[in-house]
Amino acid sequence: MNELPLLERHLAVAVPASREQRTWAPEDGALPSLYISHGAPPLLEDAEWMRQLLDWALDLPKPKAILIVSAHWEQAPLSVSATAANTPLVYDFGGFKPVFWTLRYDTPDATELAHKVAALMPDSEPLHEHRSRGLDHGAWVPLMTMYPLGDVPVLQLSLPTHHPDRLLELGRRLRPLRQEGVLVIGSGFMTHGLPFLRREHWTGHGTPPGWSADFDAWAADALARGDVDTLSRYASQAPGMPFAHPTAEHYTPLFVTLGAADQPDAPVRSVIDGYFMGLSKRSLQTA
Repeated sequence: MNELPLLERHLAVAVPASREQRTWAPEDGALPSLYISHGAPPLLEDAEWMRQLLDWALDLPKPKAILIVSAHWEQAPLSVSATAANTPLVYDFGGFKPVFWTLRYDTPDATELAHKVAALMPDSEPLHEHRSRGLDHGAWVPLMTMYPLGDVPVLQLSLPTHHPDRLLELGRRLRPLRQEGVLVIGSGFMTHGLPFLRREHWTGHGTPPGWSADFDAWAADALARGDVDTLSRYASQAPGMPFAHPTAEHYTPLFVTLGAADQPDAPVRSVIDGYFMGLSKRSLQTA
């Protein structure tokens, strides 16, 4: 891993901190649900972003398990990833350093969580398990920085639709898991207009393009007001469209997060903001 010196430095701090982290207990009450802008493998070369994600994780009790919906697994009917321990990762990217294809994130068996998720689904929507599919980079990249020991069972749930109401309902079904110490995460990117970025935006933390900044400000305002209806009408009402999201998959996991909240229309706290290569890093936590 010496090709990723910033990740090594991060882990030197994160691993002992994670060992000392208190594990969730019933008296803690329900964990929040999160929406994380997961970036791409180069997140693991961004010291500030890794620190922000770690600090966020350490502010919460360590979950008993994690259920994550990533932009990078669009599939219906609703499916879960392999539940076996140490299932190989999905390296669903290209154009980055070869070292990223050597990284591992081994996690414990998640069979118990899969059974809990299945029990929450109606008979008309049985849950399918893909026994050879591991976590994709929308899951393992941020989780590696947040829970570096890989000591929390992680299950990935597919994104079966982009319809906000249906995803809010899916989140509502998952809501009881939070009372059992399960961290429910929607993983995307608050803006994701990759085809419209110019060379100057790829230099790190420079000025974002107007469509990215405008969409981010619109989303931040609606989230702070708990205005789910406005957020649901992003395609027709949000500034910066369709450049901010030429396709929907990095935005719509947000509705799973909101649906899993006790009050989906309550104000939401942004924990991380700013930009990475011109794209909004905004990540948030429900009450």
